[in-house]
Amino acid sequence: MEKVIALVVTYNRQLLLSACINALRNQTRKIDLIFVVNNGSTDSTEDWLKQQDDIEFITQKNVGGAGGFNTGIKTAYEKKFSWMWLMDDDGYPKEDALEKLLEDDTDELCLRNCAVINKDDRKSFVWKTGKHRTIDDVKDDKIWNVAHPFNGTLLHRKIVDRVGFPNASLFLWGDESEYFYRIIKKNGIPSYTNPKSIHYHPPSAYSFKNDWTFESNWKMYYYVRNRLFVLKTRFSKSLILAFAMYIIFIAAFAATIVVFQKSDKYKKLGFIAWPIADALTNNCSATPASVLKTLLATSRFNLGNFVLYRFRIVRSIFSSPAPSSL
Repeated sequence: MEKVIALVVTYNRQLLLSACINALRNQTRKIDLIFVVNNGSTDSTEDWLKQQDDIEFITQKNVGGAGGFNTGIKTAYEKKFSWMWLMDDDGYPKEDALEKLLEDDTDELCLRNCAVINKDDRKSFVWKTGKHRTIDDVKDDKIWNVAHPFNGTLLHRKIVDRVGFPNASLFLWGDESEYFYRIIKKNGIPSYTNPKSIHYHPPSAYSFKNDWTFESNWKMYYYVRNRLFVLKTRFSKSLILAFAMYIIFIAAFAATIVVFQKSDKYKKLGFIAWPIADALTNNCSATPASVLKTLLATSRFNLGNFVLYRFRIVRSIFSSPAPSSL
């Protein structure tokens, strides 16, 4: 029997992590190794991990979900595990979730995912899953071409052989989509959600239409920047289409700010020029601390000066003469 490793990435959510680990311990199909990537948690997570004698873990600096799953999948690959079961710390699988995923006779070169269900009502899908709203709506044994990494995602090492590892430089918000599209679009590997394999997750209540502040929404930087990376992977056969889709995304995002935001509309419009410029220049150097610092530096957000500054950066890149061929 091929061995399975469960990979959990965590940051400052010790109570949720312990619930996830307990669910993994109680699987009807025993997991060969539970491995936790601790992204430099500052709560009681590390102390709790040290007290567990049936799991392995590594503590690294906070490199986001992208860096966490990059480390986890690399570790599993180096340890020669055949199957890698991936999840964040805020969800947990039903006791037979792994058994249901593994009993499928689908080829190993196929991405499998649990059905991600609202843990409050135990019925509705957390995110759009095909045409279905609740698990009771599903009549087929598989929902093809739908998956929600990294929430109960099962992949074989053969997929890693072909696709590689998640892009650690994306940090968060979009890294899972980029990896998903690299698997299914760029490499033509099929995917599906198994409705009999349940992964419980908190409901998704966030909306960009709600009025947001810079202090609490520094992640917005990564959302805007990483979307271009996602689109370039999704439309890898046509970069023109990828850039066109990014322009449409930016226009829609800007319209959302104008229509729905009640505070600091012009600052927010000026702010998105920064992640756009970094996306166009493949600059992934921004850290959460540097993003928050810049967001809070109100003087940097004079709309005209800020946009002009970023525009000049982008213009200088595209106007630079191409290197002469040897």
